[in-house]
Amino acid sequence: MDSMKAQQVMSGTEGELWIDGTKMAQVEQFKAEVNLNKQEVIQVKKRSKQYKVTGWEGKGSLKMNHVSSFFIDKMSDNIKEGHQTVCTLIGKLSDPDAIGDERVVIYDATFDKLTLMDWEAQKLTEDSYDFTFTDFDILDSASE
Repeated sequence: MDSMKAQQVMSGTEGELWIDGTKMAQVEQFKAEVNLNKQEVIQVKKRSKQYKVTGWEGKGSLKMNHVSSFFIDKMSDNIKEGHQTVCTLIGKLSDPDAIGDERVVIYDATFDKLTLMDWEAQKLTEDSYDFTFTDFDILDSASE
């Protein structure tokens, strides 16, 4: 891309998230990252460190306004019975002025915790969840 216009910068205001096909209107923030696992490769006559990528790990987080017991309903029985709750997440980022939309599907997402209750008087309640995942696909990418 040789140039851009300021209005083309995407705003998270138009972001969307689905968990197992359920649209999460209460989502405030969503992040999914791929971190590369690397091993150092030692080589004679080289003073700089060199690395070989040997794998990757997927991690992410989301924050939502607390409007329902969605995660309690989804995870509590599984936790008590020794089952892992595994989800498919679809995140979408769009903006009316952007050059396109981005959509990513996250497979095998497992959440790191379940918040049963967290509140404080005169404060809006939010839920924050970290997760890991094993695979992803790019459904749409914003490109010229």
